[in-house]
Amino acid sequence: MGLLDNFEKGLERAVNGAFAKTFRSGLQPVEITAALKREIDTKAAVVSRDRVLVPNKFTVRMSTGDHQRMASLGPALIDELVDLVQKHAASQRFQFAGGITIALQPDPGLSEGMVQVDSQNVKGRVAWTPVLDVDGRRFPILKGRTVIGRGSEADVTLDDSGASRRHAEVQWDGSRARVRDLGSTNGTQVNGAPVKEAVLEPDSVITIGRSRIVFRVLAQADPSDTAAGRRVDPTASRDDAGGFWGPAR
Repeated sequence: MGLLDNFEKGLERAVNGAFAKTFRSGLQPVEITAALKREIDTKAAVVSRDRVLVPNKFTVRMSTGDHQRMASLGPALIDELVDLVQKHAASQRFQFAGGITIALQPDPGLSEGMVQVDSQNVKGRVAWTPVLDVDGRRFPILKGRTVIGRGSEADVTLDDSGASRRHAEVQWDGSRARVRDLGSTNGTQVNGAPVKEAVLEPDSVITIGRSRIVFRVLAQADPSDTAAGRRVDPTASRDDAGGFWGPAR
């Protein structure tokens, strides 16, 4: 099994692990992931030897019933899909013209279990959006300090007896993140290792009591960007089309 095969299996495990229990029939989240990957690979445009531009705005169409089930997951599913699109593009050294946008839409013309993806290259600035995923719930990280704990005064409240009232905080300066234990009773772990303070890389897992908290940085379209929505000519120069790889670390 090659590197690409391993990566594809990783995508399937990530999506299925997060959402498979919710779906017993009909369209599965992993099928959306596969459809997005096919769309990216099919629409990849070679601009130069070291630049391959791919779509960054996706509309995923599905039956009304499938859409209702997907929508029940809230923003966590979109976050997961954006994250996996980023990883696939990075693995192939593809580039985007701007932030990634993924919208799910019902299509009465599609039967249950079917999915279709439409895409565009849209020029725009990237808004690197840090979030904490907790049991399918998304918590945006505030610039400065975001406190995690069991108490009502925490920014991210955990229903977990193993968490202290003010257990830990995540610090975000606009490009980098750190986690710091706030003198908790049971301690804080990052990727399985106990820490007092540590740098958070994208996809780091913070463990507090029984709670598993995933730190993500999503490359989303900047809603304040006046250039957003402008389609990109794939033959444009690097200066015209922009492009990005990931947040500063």
